[in-house]
Amino acid sequence: MTAHPLPPLPAPVRSYLDDPSLTALWAAARKRLERNRLAPTGAVQAQLDAEGAKRLGGLLGTRLEPGLRRIQLGALDAALRASAAQCGLVSVVAELTGRPLQDLMSVKEAQQTAWTATWQKLDGDLTSAGLAHAGWIAEWLGELRSSGILTRAGIEAAATALSSAVRTIATLTNTPLHTPVGTGAEAVKQWELSELAAHTTGDAHGLDEGRLTGLLVLKAIAAACTLPSPDSAASRRLLWERVGVSTDSLSGTVMVWQLAPPGPHPWAQMMRTRRDLSLVTHLTLQELRSVPDAALAVPGTMVHFCENPQVLQAAARYCLPGVLVCGSGNPSAAGWELLQRLITDGADVAYHGDFDWPGIAIAHRVIQAGARPWRMHASDYLNAVRERTAERLTPLSGPAAPTPWDPRLAAAMAQHGLAVHEEAQLHYLLADLRRDTPI
Repeated sequence: MTAHPLPPLPAPVRSYLDDPSLTALWAAARKRLERNRLAPTGAVQAQLDAEGAKRLGGLLGTRLEPGLRRIQLGALDAALRASAAQCGLVSVVAELTGRPLQDLMSVKEAQQTAWTATWQKLDGDLTSAGLAHAGWIAEWLGELRSSGILTRAGIEAAATALSSAVRTIATLTNTPLHTPVGTGAEAVKQWELSELAAHTTGDAHGLDEGRLTGLLVLKAIAAACTLPSPDSAASRRLLWERVGVSTDSLSGTVMVWQLAPPGPHPWAQMMRTRRDLSLVTHLTLQELRSVPDAALAVPGTMVHFCENPQVLQAAARYCLPGVLVCGSGNPSAAGWELLQRLITDGADVAYHGDFDWPGIAIAHRVIQAGARPWRMHASDYLNAVRERTAERLTPLSGPAAPTPWDPRLAAAMAQHGLAVHEEAQLHYLLADLRRDTPI
């Protein structure tokens, strides 16, 4: 049977009940009803002024004094039904507060039922895919339950992502999840990430960075490989590669100036030629991976690493001799690959970035990877602040980041609350590159 909406309250009745002096009463009644399966039982407390006490007393047929009063919802419901309103408390509260009431207990029970069904379907999907007895499944499921990642996504999105994740994991089972792709890998299907996504999710972007399905699959790979859950773009890329999936190796680049790899390799010779021609080079991950055995630098080579392309552009304009790498903000996969290769080759890599919290976070990651700070100490920051008036600097924003290489730096930045971008230090940075000496 279809429920028909009740007619609106008669205008005089609505005017009487909708007086501001009774607003707190209807709000309290709504809260109680929604938590009590919409049953007008129990009582609520409401602060009534003289006008509110007069109006409510008139409705209940009793004298009420102003002040904090305890009102029985059953009596209020009966009085409304007997009045010119001719409807109960639930309908009156819905109209006066502007929206229908919800039975929150029923909503919660329905959500619990839906989540139970989602977990049961996941168990069935894992069994059908032959994954139910995999040794890493319990750890994976435990993390999904405890992390809240599915709850935050919502039931519908979680259910869809879980189904797609199981299909993706099952598709990858021909590639051992516990060892890197290596000997014999030519016999195993190798996937481009977008190709795999289209095959298992129906969407070529279904496993992209930020997509729930991709994150669930990566957590499964990490659990299967007994590795930490991925927390960076680089770690996520490495996990995909571990199971034979190639992520984007072409669009992300890292810019280099004066990089002149040694040795007879044709690629190294090409890079030296570009150096001699004073050309900036954009290196891709694919290019760096294509020359895995080529040394990128002679041990001890001084390599400066900056955050902003304007620094590298100025170095190229003045044809400065120092080797410079630019991460263009947070380095791409190519940038991280180059950094690791340079450090492995024994280069002395020094990093400079913005004196703001995002810039400090990037610097922290680069320095953790093996670089050292380049004019990134408290004294450098304080000198930059002194050189400029506060009106020429922007306020710091976002969460603070640690500076373990110099704890005084984070303290100084927090004290002054001002950001100094890398371009403001350009004259110092170019002087270092002109000398091409360690700082």
